[in-house]
Amino acid sequence: MPVFSGIWVALVTPFNDGAIDFPALRRLARHLLDEGVAGLVACGTTGEAAALSKDEQLAVLDALLEEIPGDRLVMGLAGNHLAELLAFQREVQRRPIAGVLVPAPYYIRPSQEGLLAWFGAIADASSVPVILYDIPYRTGVRLELATLRQLARHPRIVAIKDCGGNPETTLALIADGELDVLTGEDGQIFTTLCMGGRGAIAASAHIRPRQFVEMAECIDKGELEAARAIFQKIQALIRLAFAEPNPAPVKSLLAMQGLIRDELRLPMQPSSEALLQRLRNELA
Repeated sequence: MPVFSGIWVALVTPFNDGAIDFPALRRLARHLLDEGVAGLVACGTTGEAAALSKDEQLAVLDALLEEIPGDRLVMGLAGNHLAELLAFQREVQRRPIAGVLVPAPYYIRPSQEGLLAWFGAIADASSVPVILYDIPYRTGVRLELATLRQLARHPRIVAIKDCGGNPETTLALIADGELDVLTGEDGQIFTTLCMGGRGAIAASAHIRPRQFVEMAECIDKGELEAARAIFQKIQALIRLAFAEPNPAPVKSLLAMQGLIRDELRLPMQPSSEALLQRLRNELA
């Protein structure tokens, strides 16, 4: 089983006149890996997966695998119809990928026992490592510590993208050492790494990715003063990246750098004019 660590980028899905912009997707993926990030997560929240058909999601995955090694790529696996999700999982697992990122089923708000059964079914069917995605403000349900500890016993469940918002749970998981703890809250990257977390899955790391990587490397070497200085430099960028619903600000920033078009799918809206000016000032 691989260890998930370092800075992983929650990858946007570029569009051009409503269709997926595959040349831009490939360029962006190569650019990020050339800047030193550990890997990419495709078709997650930042990738607007909910606005992509399953065929489109597989097309994104295939395009990325033409450009980057599979061991640097994690695929989002989300839904609330288990049979359909398992069928999609089988298709995904025909590709050589590093793992799958799986949130709780949205809208349903199951019990903790229901979550154990849900993630257990997905893990049992998985031929690749599973990263749990705890993000209650999107799914409506929290993975409690006892549930996470029980799930960690499954041989395929190896890591967590932690957006749970409970520092005590984060610390307990780090202390347990059973799951690789990757923060999904970009503003918590420095804190989580200093506490012993493995890394991050970050949307804002699309922009100035090398600084994110250098910060993580400094923490790993115990150079906390240098890491703190880097984090202070990118704090404003992180705040702006989430000043309006993700991934609109990130896509605007990437468009300003000439990497993609500034285009989203409904119901997502482009960055406001006021935010665009702030983003331009940040890049200046």
